[in-house]
Amino acid sequence: MKAIIFDMGGVLVDLDMDGCKAAFREGLGFSLIDEILDPWHQKGIIGDMEEGLIDADDFRNFVISHSNPGVVADDVDHALCKILKGIEPYKIGLLHRLSEKYDIYMLSNNNPIATARAAELFEQGGFSMKTHFKKCYISYQMKMIKPSAEFYKAVMDDIGLPPEEMLFIDDSQANVQAAIAAGLPAVWYRPGSDLTALFE
Repeated sequence: MKAIIFDMGGVLVDLDMDGCKAAFREGLGFSLIDEILDPWHQKGIIGDMEEGLIDADDFRNFVISHSNPGVVADDVDHALCKILKGIEPYKIGLLHRLSEKYDIYMLSNNNPIATARAAELFEQGGFSMKTHFKKCYISYQMKMIKPSAEFYKAVMDDIGLPPEEMLFIDDSQANVQAAIAAGLPAVWYRPGSDLTALFE
């Protein structure tokens, strides 16, 4: 194995779906959040932003137009970033150790607002998304979204290694199954379990 490809949310970054929903629903008065925020595959306006069909300002304006009076863009960003609970220190240590032996990549369904906040969390832990990951494949930038075979194949083609020399890790069983079907070896990570155990 030469390359390890990590999903971000649920694998490297712990998520707080309930806290995020509460921030939108109770903090902003945005009741549509329950219909569009999902642990693995976003729907509606969030899904469109993750796929790169709309930008962050389009998302902010939509939320503001459906929220309590007085809500501003920063409020929307703050509520959305509540989904990112944090990164456990042992995972940062694991990434450092793995990066000494393997090329480390990220493959994530994500949006520009949460991706920027995630980059800050990695930096706080001493691991830069820009320099420590060989490359980050983020859905809104690629304009493709997991579990599409197109996304996995684009990543494999770009990395340029034989499939058997790559490993993808995701917390969605649907994403893992789709990756395998596309020819990318993949394993499922159960959120909250010891990520280190996958490499023992």
